[in-house]
Amino acid sequence: MPNHTIADILRGLEAKTFSSEEITQQYLDAIAKHDGNFNSFITVTPDQALAQARAADTARQNGSAGALCGVPIAHKDIFCTEGVRTSCASKMLDNFIAPYNATVVERLANAGVVTLGKTNLDEFAMGSSNETSFYGAVRNPWNTDCVPGGSSGGSAAAIAAGLAPAATGTDTGGSIRQPAALCGLTGLKPTYGRVSRYGMIAFASSLDQGGPMAKTAEDNALLLQAMAGFDHRDSTSMDLAVPDYRAGLNKDLSGLKIGVPKEYFSEGLDPEIASAIEASLDEYRKMGAEIKSISLPHTHLAVPCYYIIAPAEASANLSRFDGVRYGYRCENPKDLDDLYTRTRAEGFGEEVKRRILIGTYALSSGFYDAYYRKAQQIRRLIKQDFDEAFKSVDIIAGPTTPNPAFALGEKVSDPVTMYLEDIYTIAVNLAGLPAISLPAGFTKGKPIGLQLIGRDFDETTLLAAAHQYQQRSDWHQQAAPGSV
Repeated sequence: MPNHTIADILRGLEAKTFSSEEITQQYLDAIAKHDGNFNSFITVTPDQALAQARAADTARQNGSAGALCGVPIAHKDIFCTEGVRTSCASKMLDNFIAPYNATVVERLANAGVVTLGKTNLDEFAMGSSNETSFYGAVRNPWNTDCVPGGSSGGSAAAIAAGLAPAATGTDTGGSIRQPAALCGLTGLKPTYGRVSRYGMIAFASSLDQGGPMAKTAEDNALLLQAMAGFDHRDSTSMDLAVPDYRAGLNKDLSGLKIGVPKEYFSEGLDPEIASAIEASLDEYRKMGAEIKSISLPHTHLAVPCYYIIAPAEASANLSRFDGVRYGYRCENPKDLDDLYTRTRAEGFGEEVKRRILIGTYALSSGFYDAYYRKAQQIRRLIKQDFDEAFKSVDIIAGPTTPNPAFALGEKVSDPVTMYLEDIYTIAVNLAGLPAISLPAGFTKGKPIGLQLIGRDFDETTLLAAAHQYQQRSDWHQQAAPGSV
């Protein structure tokens, strides 16, 4: 099971080698038996999954199957799922049962997927290691003493462990790509506005973007095809045609211009990761691509810029969690102030409270111009850097992370060091661009991620470049030692 891809499962279902009910039961059994080692799921939905699988088998028999009919996947527990707990890995929403489906969940359901359950994450998606979850840290199947990355660490660990062939994730500053890199997976952050954010509980609204995580670029193409498209319920959703991503996987890459930012190969990058990325670029040269050195001069400002804008937006978005309408409420409040104060103090974890305080401070009277407005001006400069680069190159390549997976507890007490783990991913969210991380080697037995960044709404080129690299390499086929 660990090496099953969505494409493999679809072929098996079409050939009637197995039924959706049979393979769904296999994954449910694996979760029940092995997830205690990884803590990748918060909620497992066996009855719903088997009912969906039986319906998928019936649909295949009567010729009404959707594109992903019968394929089991998991959803990050930040997407609302009707009738199923949606917790955001927080005590604040531990008892919240969503009354509707997020658009991503709805569209994948319409394509016929089977939902195995909801995966663990950093609380409200705030973290880079999946150690801030109310339900405990997630462990990396490549080394269970190490983090899987965050915030979509539960989705990444579930796939790497063989407990699901694919999962949804969200990416606010690298939260799909970073765990994909640390767990040896392929994860795609689409262009901002390509995938609806409706029903995806907000962290930072101008940065959040849902996307797919799986073993291969082909699987990401299949998932994105079902997820993408305009949604009138999301005011930031773009009304653009959705290309046939799978059909574009074999797009001719000869003459493709790949830019390599010199800022991505400076001090702080693990030398073995740098060597692996160079080796990957050599493969692209053999495919006929042209490699060109470029500069993104404001890269060093991305982390401080992000950690003003994201907390500011978080402080506004999380103000709705006050103990009045839904979610956690403190015991026996004395008055309204006590209700608000104790509910939020008791319901939120330390990292979430830290970001709310930072964001509130940055937005406060007297500091708005000095911090928030200045960060937005820097954001524009970062976007302009990418715009200038894309005048001479088609995609940008570099490492996804500066280091491989680090030990549990190693950086949790030093927020600044933790934040720097996202140094290569954050600028992409600030600019709203698409990017993909794919496996590109190993260092000390841990996976290395190669990041490819594309022009707005050009996921087709990224998926093609990733797919054709995977046709020439087998990094994505390696199974984690802890997988089932």
